[in-house]
Amino acid sequence: MQRKDKRSNDQLREISIVPDFNMHAEGSALVKFGNTHVICNATVEKATPRWMQNDKTGWVTAEYGMLPRSTNERMNREANRGKQSGRTMEIQRLIGRSLRQAVDLNKLTGYTITIDCDVIQADGGTRTASITGGTVALYKALQKIEKEDAIKNLVAAISVGICKDELLLDLDYEEDSNAQCDVNIVMNEALELIEVQGTGEEKAFSKEQFKDLVDLAENGLKDLFTLQKEVIKNG
Repeated sequence: MQRKDKRSNDQLREISIVPDFNMHAEGSALVKFGNTHVICNATVEKATPRWMQNDKTGWVTAEYGMLPRSTNERMNREANRGKQSGRTMEIQRLIGRSLRQAVDLNKLTGYTITIDCDVIQADGGTRTASITGGTVALYKALQKIEKEDAIKNLVAAISVGICKDELLLDLDYEEDSNAQCDVNIVMNEALELIEVQGTGEEKAFSKEQFKDLVDLAENGLKDLFTLQKEVIKNG
């Protein structure tokens, strides 16, 4: 099928990660997946949640939000509504679970690192961009506090889907909205699966199609890991 940005079906959007984007945060990154732009800030606190007081480990968590004009029409701030949406809570839990797979919490005893992912412009794939950029922000924060040995591996995420019976990599908003099925895949740099979120939007998809989607995602994730390593090395 002809994609509006002229990409091939197995091609990522233009991806960039700018490290140390925020002068105040211990670690930060501005990540762009095409027209989806997310600021990821990592904050380090010398404390752990109350429920972890007796544990000799650290903690990594995440928060996620979309700015009012990150979409076509202005959204009300969730703070003004007095509560987060179910979508927001689900996404930030996904980001937190994914980023915890990047570190050895036993080497962060007494520390909590919070990754704030704020979407400033949305065009599909905000959660996958947040995980990919959030990993860089987390890594930079650990460098700042000289805890690089806590990093186990890099983590990245990408979306795949089926549109008009064709497999697509890295769906934008329009493609995602019209997909027969869409799947978000999180892996570590050893290409081991961390999380898979998939839905047959219009109809069910087969095991064979699912395997093909995972293979397609894997190829895209290899490029993301290469970019993360370059950014960390040169940033």
